[in-house]
Amino acid sequence: MSGWQLTLKQRPALRVDMRSVSPADFAERSAAAVAGHTVHHGNEELALGELFAIAPHTDGELHFDGDLSRFDRLGWQLAAGTLRVEGAVGDYFGAGMSGGEVVASGSAGLLAACEMSGGRLEIGGDVGDYAASALPGSMDGMRGGTLVVRGSAGARFGDRMRRGTALVFGNAGDFCASRMVAGTIAVAGTIGAHPGYGMRRGTLLAVGPAPAVPPTFVGNNVDIGVFWQLISRDLARHGGAFANLPQRHPARFLGDLAASGKGELLVVA
Repeated sequence: MSGWQLTLKQRPALRVDMRSVSPADFAERSAAAVAGHTVHHGNEELALGELFAIAPHTDGELHFDGDLSRFDRLGWQLAAGTLRVEGAVGDYFGAGMSGGEVVASGSAGLLAACEMSGGRLEIGGDVGDYAASALPGSMDGMRGGTLVVRGSAGARFGDRMRRGTALVFGNAGDFCASRMVAGTIAVAGTIGAHPGYGMRRGTLLAVGPAPAVPPTFVGNNVDIGVFWQLISRDLARHGGAFANLPQRHPARFLGDLAASGKGELLVVA
């Protein structure tokens, strides 16, 4: 199995749809076949060879280098393999992926990790609105896997999330964990207004400054020591602000009481 290095020649004039590009598919192709693979550039089709300088890579992975902020759907519905980007990426990064690994060193656009159900997705910079949420017109958000955001996240992070783990090392915008059904979201920085709005179940951890607890959440003094050791140790392996979680203690709030009240907001002291 061979890998490929695709280095951007120049920034395209329009947005490029990369949903048909996958590591597993390209691993069996020749250099000419990779260069001749077409993607949508606006309403037209362009060969990858017109956009990228293409060279073989020995590790079996698919590598991109350059500012890919106008390239959407990288890692779309990925089931296996590894895709790495040295630079920024566009919208729908890693959306619908069910396995494998997708990594970008820079920032990502809107709707990253939407309806992700497995694998690992890492974003080295910031991520736009609606990350780990539902695709437009859908009822289910992120459904499994691990999302790591090294920077900050926009609004509606984890909207309608059903399963999986999402970590934000920076700040999160307004309505974080809105309409959450299940899963775990942990934020190391500040959290914007209305956290857990419409939350039905699941866990939102505020590891940094304590957010304003919504009026539809209520304090709870039940001993969660065993649960806390399990979840804190799992998150601690990611390092950074999460590394010392097992030595810290959370205050627990149940809510959203306007939506059954089975979710929880943990504010870590």
